[in-house]
Parts: sequence; structure tokens; C-alpha cells
Amino acid sequence: MADSSFDIVSKIDRQEADNALNQAAKEIATRYDFKNTGASIEWKGEWGIEITANAEERALAILDVFQTKLIKRGISLKAFEADDPRQSGKDVKINGTFGEGISTEQAKKVSKLIRDEGPKGVKVQIQGDELRVTSKSRDDLQEVISLVKGADLDFAVQFTNYR
Repeated sequence: MADSSFDIVSKIDRQEADNALNQAAKEIATRYDFKNTGASIEWKGEWGIEITANAEERALAILDVFQTKLIKRGISLKAFEADDPRQSGKDVKINGTFGEGISTEQAKKVSKLIRDEGPKGVKVQIQGDELRVTSKSRDDLQEVISLVKGADLDFAVQFTNYR
């Protein structure tokens, strides 16, 4: 029998992120406390967003609405990085970006965790911005998934190609 395997990746579903942004924009447009304040949230580039409001409190409230929508759409907040509010003319702006992929140092951290605390006989390979985990036993792979989910990592992870 061939070895079983799965990949550990850090990806964002662009459609879900777009849906979360659109829902947040719709809520901002209809909420009473944002009426006639010039409050907005929009895409800036491929993976960036920009929040604009006339006061820092409102900008932070929009950020909170957006983060709530991301959670409801199943996107981890670890995948979204928001900058501090900054003054831009009369408005306050907050820029944020989504991070995709696992960096080399993050991949090494996860593979060390699996080697040290995971079941014996599990192999981990770093393949670009993802990790491939293989083992003869599917139970060992389930154990590794639980281990990685339980670890307090500073980035979002998903498990794909489980076979």
C-alpha cells in the first residue's frame, strides 16, 4: 500500500475575502453611526484593503466590522494584517493586507514541531510555500493534523490533498 499524505498550506479563498469585504461595505452603508461620514472600505491592489473614515474611532469600528465578517466567512484573522490608523488630510485611513504562503522559517518551525512531538515514521518535506506530510498510517496523519491545529502558530494553516 502507498503512503498516505496531506499538505499543510496557508491560503486565502479570494472569493470569501471579497464576500466579507462586500458585506462589511454594505453594513457600513446602512448603519446609522456611519451615515454621511465618508466611511468606506475597499480593495487596494490584489491582497490589500483600505479603510477610510473621518475619525479614528470610526475607522477602528469599520476594521472591527470587517474582521467579524472575515471570521463568519471562515478566514482566520492570522491571515490578515492591519496597520495602525494614520491621518491623511481630513480622513483617517487604515491599510491592511492578506498574507498567503508559508515562509521558510515558518515551515521549519512546523516541521520541527511535527518531528519533535508527532508520531514516529511521519516524514515532512518543505515544498516551496507548503509542507507535504507523509506516513504509512492514516491515524498518524490525523494525529499530526490535531497537533498542528493545537499549536499556537502565528499564521493561518489549512490541510489539503488528504489521501
